Amino acid sequence: MKKILITGGAGYIGSHTAVELWKAGMEPIILDDLSNSDPTVLDRLEEITGKRFAFYQGDCNKKSLLKSIAEKYKIEGLIHFAAFKAVGESTQQPLKYYRNNVGSLLVLLKFMEEKGIKDLVFSSSCTVYGQPEVLPVTESTPRQEAESPYGNTKKICEDILVDCVKSKMGIRVISLRYFNPVGAHPSAKIGELPLGTPNNLVPFITQVAAGIREKLTVFGDDYDTVDGSCVRDYIHVVDLAEAHVKALAYLNKQENNFYDVFNVGTGNGNSVLEVIHAFEKVSGVKLDYQVGPRRPGDVVKTWADTTKINNVLGWKAKYSLEDSMRDSWNWQKSLD
Repeated sequence: MKKILITGGAGYIGSHTAVELWKAGMEPIILDDLSNSDPTVLDRLEEITGKRFAFYQGDCNKKSLLKSIAEKYKIEGLIHFAAFKAVGESTQQPLKYYRNNVGSLLVLLKFMEEKGIKDLVFSSSCTVYGQPEVLPVTESTPRQEAESPYGNTKKICEDILVDCVKSKMGIRVISLRYFNPVGAHPSAKIGELPLGTPNNLVPFITQVAAGIREKLTVFGDDYDTVDGSCVRDYIHVVDLAEAHVKALAYLNKQENNFYDVFNVGTGNGNSVLEVIHAFEKVSGVKLDYQVGPRRPGDVVKTWADTTKINNVLGWKAKYSLEDSMRDSWNWQKSLD
């Protein structure tokens, strides 16, 4: 079996991707420092797959750790999820974000070069588009100036990857620009597990529904959208995980020194209020929410044009917004 190293593999998207890799006949090797994930996810992955995945706890900035993994396993591909991702925190602690998010990519690229590892799927973000002037967003939509140090780290990392490919380093790279991952594994054994107050809408919704949080605030209802609330492209995490498997398979067929980028979304935009109503419909729980003032830095509306990933990788989102809300709620209930 091809062994794929997943940095941040115990996290939300990483753990779901580990399952999809295993289903596709590959063996995930998980590296995670557990700063934003829980070690119980390894037990849950074993319950889903019947396999105990190799796990290394540590920082992917540490080259000695990467070398020790490569001594034991022949790594044939790498998926790089590990990054700090709280937009607000990044504005307060930019150096922490540049050191971790940019620094770790530099260490990994040097490691790949030394070990002759060719294939890398990089976890990028639709934040690189900022507030786009034209919708939906295609891969050729100009990247805007970043709204936060977090967003800027993703732009910088993409630029580093392009430069490495241009330098004829011999690698093959795909950057996947995620839109808004939501949902959980249909088994309800793994899902989004925010530490402290959630930064994302859906875990906040499920925690309000479960009585963990008192009330949900919708930041603004006077935007130029269908109902005045911000619009995003919400992609089910299992669909997103499958996109990584497709990306690896595609890289395998390319010549050396290859780079491409793909949007990963549904191709549809949903407003915050639409997400709330979809959750209420599938859960039967009436949410306590209030409308608050606009939040500085929020993009008003964005969603993906998925034509390229549909045609080139043969990938298409299968899950609906209601599916995502149902799976998120089942996951939340499993934690009680």
